[in-house]
Amino acid sequence: MTALSERPAVSARRLSGVVGAYVALTKPKLVELLLVTTLPAMMMAADGWPSWRLVGATMVGGMFAAGAANTFNCWYDRDIDRLMSRTRNRPIPSGAVSPRAALVFGVVLAAASLTLLWLATTPLATALAAVAILAYSVVYTMVLKRRTRHNTVFGAFPGAAPVLIGWAAVTGSLDWPAVAFFAVVFCWQMPHFWALASRYREDYARAGVPMLSVVAGPASVGRQSVAWAWATLGATLLMGSITPVLGWAFAIGGGLLGAWYVAESHQWLDRIRNGVPDRPMRLFSVSITHMTLLSIAIAIDVLV
Repeated sequence: MTALSERPAVSARRLSGVVGAYVALTKPKLVELLLVTTLPAMMMAADGWPSWRLVGATMVGGMFAAGAANTFNCWYDRDIDRLMSRTRNRPIPSGAVSPRAALVFGVVLAAASLTLLWLATTPLATALAAVAILAYSVVYTMVLKRRTRHNTVFGAFPGAAPVLIGWAAVTGSLDWPAVAFFAVVFCWQMPHFWALASRYREDYARAGVPMLSVVAGPASVGRQSVAWAWATLGATLLMGSITPVLGWAFAIGGGLLGAWYVAESHQWLDRIRNGVPDRPMRLFSVSITHMTLLSIAIAIDVLV
């Protein structure tokens, strides 16, 4: 009787493990960060709150699109993921999901994303999502990631695509404020990802991935991160100045957040130059908080 009563619990744990493994393939933390920029872009485009139906379809479609791209990334990178301490426990290297199953899952997610966006949003939003999936999974993952130190810069294009997708879902077109917001998210990604890559420099070197932190010295990475942080601040101020629905509240808030990002990148560079523990994950954490608060500031300024 005890053995029989334990069977449902065991089955439930197995099912939970399988579901968890497939969710992990999509890199949910990264998906969440990408979607943080989608909603404020939609709100700017609508000059207020879009319909709940449109918001839901765009967010779910975007989540599936990002999840598909990340799943393809996990499928293709399964060989180097086994070599890196940060990634060796991902579903494919750990054996939780087979490569074939992961590839099928990615295709299903991509098809679901594009179908939902096509039926519920606009053709342009659907096309942008398709381009973003291909750009990340093929151009970045399969072509550039293992070949050039500039892989992060190329990967930043699909990383900033949710802004354009969100705007296009509302208007069916693009406008300069959307391009400016895209520039903010694009520039922001370099210090963000270079800080993470610096923390795991030895991992990437072991896997033979020519991240900037592997092929260039720490000071060079720090200097370039500072430059891109300044570019993030400049793009933020530009966005505030050319977006009619944003006022002085965003100009001040966005400026302060951008200045914080710049200051933290300078502090990272100073630690590198002074030969003390550089703590790159501090800049990484600040970058996440910065983008989250910037998106909230946009939403508040549009609604108030």
